[in-house]
Amino acid sequence: MKKKATTKRQKQNKYFEDDSDENFYYIAGYTDGGAPYGITREEIIAQELKFRGAVKKDAKKAAELIHIAIADIAEKLTGQTNKENIRETMANFFREENNRLSYQNMIVADLLGEVAGIVIIYPGEEASRLDEPILKRLRKKRRNEVIFLDKEADEGDFYIDTVCVDDRFRGLGIGTMLLKEAEKAALQKGYSRLSLNVAQDNPVAKKLYESIGYKRDKVIKINEHPYDYMVKIL
Repeated sequence: MKKKATTKRQKQNKYFEDDSDENFYYIAGYTDGGAPYGITREEIIAQELKFRGAVKKDAKKAAELIHIAIADIAEKLTGQTNKENIRETMANFFREENNRLSYQNMIVADLLGEVAGIVIIYPGEEASRLDEPILKRLRKKRRNEVIFLDKEADEGDFYIDTVCVDDRFRGLGIGTMLLKEAEKAALQKGYSRLSLNVAQDNPVAKKLYESIGYKRDKVIKINEHPYDYMVKIL
């Protein structure tokens, strides 16, 4: 019986899981003294990282990263508390069109076919319309027609809803690069003002945003928690 050929994806997964450490993306071998050598994470990012629009097959990983980024807001959006159910619901919305979680609104940082990070973007004036399918499902699930979602984005802003990088690739500048991709998309659509929200108990993220030109515009509440609404003028 013939052995099945190793697929490209299987090889990629082997690199990710078996042949990596904190310094090397791919360990090619070891010196006589036992020191590893190979391709560093910085080298693989520079050579292989690409940015593209999301596609439906990204759903599972995208839902995972969105959940990590928005935490309890994911429970609010889905009406679920179980992690698997939350992510399954978000993945379903991701595969659909015309909602805030849709693949249509996402840019992916792609590393050798793997989703290394994501950013969700859309015009602020479209936020209410994009929330309608989510609200409709939520109201039906809860049998409550007066449920609403907090207003997160101002009209006239190009809104960065969510940005998240996979744990394996944090600290390599991918988050900043995704934010730059959002800026490019904003300019292409004729927007000169970007906005995003950062939780007040997340000073690390706020420092990152400030370092690339975002300034606090006001404080809003999302799911009963205070967020700094930050703005950047291009």
